[in-house]
Parts: sequence; structure tokens; C-alpha cells
Amino acid sequence: MEYYVWITTAVYIFFILLESILSKLGQRNLYDVKDSALSLWLGMAGVATDLTMKAFTFGILDYVARHFAFCHIENGLYYWAGLFFAQDFCFYWLHRTEHYSRFFWAVHVNHHSSEKFNFSVALRSSALQPLYRWVFFAPCALLGFNGFDIMFMYAINQTYAFFVHTETVGKLGFWEKWFVTPSHHRVHHASNVSYLDKNMGQVLIIWDKLFGTFAEETEQPVYGLTKNVGSYNLVHVIFHEWKNILRDLRKPVSMPFKIKYLFAPPGWSHDGSTKTSEQLRQELKSNQK
Repeated sequence: MEYYVWITTAVYIFFILLESILSKLGQRNLYDVKDSALSLWLGMAGVATDLTMKAFTFGILDYVARHFAFCHIENGLYYWAGLFFAQDFCFYWLHRTEHYSRFFWAVHVNHHSSEKFNFSVALRSSALQPLYRWVFFAPCALLGFNGFDIMFMYAINQTYAFFVHTETVGKLGFWEKWFVTPSHHRVHHASNVSYLDKNMGQVLIIWDKLFGTFAEETEQPVYGLTKNVGSYNLVHVIFHEWKNILRDLRKPVSMPFKIKYLFAPPGWSHDGSTKTSEQLRQELKSNQK
């Protein structure tokens, strides 16, 4: 695993430098030095959390696989093909949860905080995600896949996901039907109301099409958040949404409302002062009539 990390890190740096040079030559303004530096710092913060959680993650997934798995796949080809689909499916639900529950969004939001969209943004890690990622991959262990293999497949699929963080690649024809593409992921990182909380897949786009979270790229994406952070401070970017949650929890409202401020979709409010992505879409549709 360590060798894979070192190899992919070198590949990532190469493509970031290449894209930034092409951006400069083509005067496309795809990169900002401070923004990219923050992405790299967030990436290192994510690696640090990953390393801290590594033994626990492997251990708990192995324990589940050994003691609670209800099937075991002996054939090597079927094993790895099955693990690919299982891990990608579980990641979809991890990612979807991070967008539809504010508690998890508070962790994931920093990945969406850049107002640029380039390869460096792929490294803008949800730095605290390793603390709970294993919970969402536990179903893979229930299928008999061991902890190392699950996380190795995750690492491979993350490498694919790196390459969809770019504006330099257009639509890819037939590939768009089955796999996540740069076009799909541009939608995911956009703050356009019609694009919010869409295209959650890591490698396969079929989950979004099956479960109603798919959106085609039809208008120019505007990257970032509906309300941007406006800071390059690493600590603030990681924890700013937690500060917002604490502010909302201090409001003089009932306990059910406080629970909703913590776990309801981002943007939910008891008085309509802020809106969820679905409420914003309904409002947009009403205004367009």
C-alpha cells in the first residue's frame, strides 16, 4: 500500500504541474497559488488522519469479515470484480450521506470549498472522513472482503477519481453512460442550484442514475459553495461548518429542531432563513414559471 501511495503521489504532482502549465499557456486561469496550496495542506491533513486510523480501520473490517461475513468468494476474478462493485456502491452511500446530513457535510464541505476546479482540488481531502469511513465500508466486510483489500480498492478508485477533477476534458461519449467523467464531476463541484448534491459516484455513475442523484452538465458550472468560506486558513476551512452548527444549536428552539440542525440536510432551518438544496430547486422552478 505504501508503494502505491508514493507512486500515485508522484503521478498526481506530475499532472497538477502539467495542467497548471497548460492553464498558464492557454491563459485559462484554472489555478490560484493560495487555493492550490490549501488543497495540498488539506491533502496532508487527510493523510495524517488516514495513518492515525489505519490500524483501527483494517482491524475492525478484518474482524467483521472473519466473524460476521455471510459469504466468501473463492475465485480470484470474481473476488476482485465483486469488491470493485461493492466498494464503489458503499462509497456512493458514504458520499451521499455527506451531502444529505449536515453532521457529515461539516466534514466533507472543505472538499467543495475551492472556487477553482483542477487536479489539485482532488487532493483537497475531507480531512476527518477516515474517522467514520470504515462504517460505510463495513458491508464490504460482511461480504467476506478483508480490510486491506477493501482499502486498497478504495485507493485504486480514488486514483480514478483524481482524474475527473479537471476542466480540460470535455464529454466522453459512451463512457458517460457508465462511468463518472470530468463532465459529471464538474456538476458535482458546482454551486448552481440545479447541480447541488448531484453525481455522487466515485467510479461508476450508474448509482446516481439508479437512485435519482444524476444531473447532466448543461450549463456553465460555478464552483464553490452557495456561501463561500472566503479564507485560506487551514483550521478555519476544516472546522468552519462546525462553528456554524454550534451557532445554530444555541438558538432558542426545541430539542427536535436542534437535532435537525445537526442531522438534517445542509441548509435546513426552522424558520426558512436558510434552505436545503431541494428547497432551493423548488424555489427556482417556481420563479421560472
